[in-house]
Amino acid sequence: MAEAAGRRREVMVVLPGLMLAMVLAMLDNMIVGTAMPRIVGELGGLSHLSWVVTAYVLGTTVSTPIWGKIGDLYGRKSIFIISIVIFMIGSALCGMAGSPLFGGPEGGMAELIAFRAIQGLGAGGLLVNVMAIIGDLVPPRERGQYQGIMAGVMSLAMIAGPLVGGFITDHLDWRWAFYVNLPVGAVALVLIMINLRLPKPNITVRIDWAGAILLSIGITAMVLITTWGGNEYAWGSWQILALAALAVVTLAAFVLVERRAVEPIMPLQLFANRNFTLISLIGFLLGFAMFGAINFLPLFQQTVQGASATDSGLLLLPMMGAAMVVSLYVGKAITSTGKYKIYPVLGGVGMVAGMWLLSTMGVATPAWLTGVYIAVLGLGMGFLMQTTLLIAQNSVEQRDMGVASSTSTFFRSIGGSFGVSVLGAIFNSHFLSELTARIGPQAAEQIAQGGGRMDPAALAAMPAAQRTGLLESLATSLSGLFWWAVAFAVVVPVLAAFVKEIPLRGGAPAEAPPAEEAVTPAAK
Repeated sequence: MAEAAGRRREVMVVLPGLMLAMVLAMLDNMIVGTAMPRIVGELGGLSHLSWVVTAYVLGTTVSTPIWGKIGDLYGRKSIFIISIVIFMIGSALCGMAGSPLFGGPEGGMAELIAFRAIQGLGAGGLLVNVMAIIGDLVPPRERGQYQGIMAGVMSLAMIAGPLVGGFITDHLDWRWAFYVNLPVGAVALVLIMINLRLPKPNITVRIDWAGAILLSIGITAMVLITTWGGNEYAWGSWQILALAALAVVTLAAFVLVERRAVEPIMPLQLFANRNFTLISLIGFLLGFAMFGAINFLPLFQQTVQGASATDSGLLLLPMMGAAMVVSLYVGKAITSTGKYKIYPVLGGVGMVAGMWLLSTMGVATPAWLTGVYIAVLGLGMGFLMQTTLLIAQNSVEQRDMGVASSTSTFFRSIGGSFGVSVLGAIFNSHFLSELTARIGPQAAEQIAQGGGRMDPAALAAMPAAQRTGLLESLATSLSGLFWWAVAFAVVVPVLAAFVKEIPLRGGAPAEAPPAEEAVTPAAK
C-alpha cells in the first residue's frame, strides 16, 4: 500500500510536465487544422492542402519507432527533451514560411510543407515518450486511471485547439498558430528537466540505424505512391512503379535486418502476440479513417457552411467533449474491473456510425446536425484512444515498453499518413471532376489556376453560379470522402472482437506479463 502511494506521488509530480508535452502535440494538430483554410487563402495551393498534413504525419511516422527504441536504450528523459526542442524549432520555422525572411508568399506553401516535416520529426518523440514514461512508472492494472486522465487532457486540448486556432485565425496572423507552441514548449521543458527522474539504462549496444534508415525509406516511398498515384503521375507511370519497387526492396531488406539485429528498431517477435498484432492493425485503420477524414471537416464548416474559423472550432466541441467523457469513464472502469475487450468493439461501432452520418452531409446540412454526427464519432474515439495503447503495452515485457508504445503509435501514424494522402488524392480528383461538370471546364480551370483559394473574399468575388457550383462540388466530394472512411472503419470492430482478454498486470511496474502471453525478447 505504501509502495503504491509512493508511486502515485512520484507520478503526480511528473504528470504536469508530461501533460504539457502531450498538449503541445495535440494543440498543434487542432490549431493548424482550423487555420488551414486561411493559410491556403494566403499562400494558395489547395491541391497541396493534404501535403501540409502529410509532411507532418510522415515526419512523425518515420521517427516514432526510432524515438521509442533509443529511449529504451539510452534513457527516456534526455531523448524526450531533444524531441521537444526539435518540435519547437520546426514550429518557429513553420511560422516564418512565406514571410519576407524566406522571400515572401511565392513558394510559401512548399516552405511550410518542408518545415512541417521537421516539426513532425520532433512530434514523433512527444506522445510516444509520454506513454512510455507512464508505462515505466505505473503497472498496467493501475495505468487505466492515469491514461483516463491523459485521454481527458488530450480531449481538452482537442477542444481548446480549434478555439485557439479559430481565435488566432480571426484576430491574429495565422503564423501564431505555430508560434503559440514556443511558450508552451518552454514550460514543458522546464518541468521535465526539474521533476522527471528516471534511471539511465546501462546499455553498450548501438541503435539499429540500418533498420531505421530502411524503414524510413520504405514508408516514405509508400506515402509518395499514395499521394502522387493518379494525381501527379499515372498509376502505371515509371515514377510510381519505381517508388513501388523501392518500397518493396527496402521493406524486405528491413525485415531481414530486423531478424538479425541485436536491438532492432521494431522487434518482429512482438507480432507473435495475437493481441499486439490485432491492436496494431486496429491502430492503422483508426489512423487511416480518423486523420484522413477529420482533416477536411474545417474546410466543410468554413467553406460550405460559412462558419468563421472560431465558429468551426466551436463546432468541433461535441466530438471532443464526447471523447473526453467516455475516455475518463473507460479509464476508471478498466482500473476497477481489469476488463477491457468490450471497449475497442464499442469504439469501432461508434466510429463507423459517425463516419456514415458524416457521409450524408450536403450543402443544406445545418451546423447543429453536423455537431450531432461528430459527437457520435467522438464516442467511438473515446472508447479507442487509450484502450488500444494499454492492450499493446500489456502484451510485452517491461524492457520493451518504449518500443511497444512506439510501434503502436507508428501504425496509427502510418495509417493517418496513408489516410491523408489517399483520401486527399480522392478528394482532389473527385472535386475537380465535380467542379468541371457543374461550372464547365474553362471556369474550373480558372479556379484551379488561381490556386484554389477558398477565403471569404475570393468566394464573394465569384459569380453566383460559380460560387454555388464550387460549394456543391466541395460538399459532394467531402461526402464521398467520408464514405471511403466508412469502408476502412468497418473493419475495426471486427478485428477488436478477436482480441483476447489477458489479465492486466498489477504490482511493481517491472513485473513481467503472464508467461503464455509474454513476447520473447530478442536473442542477445
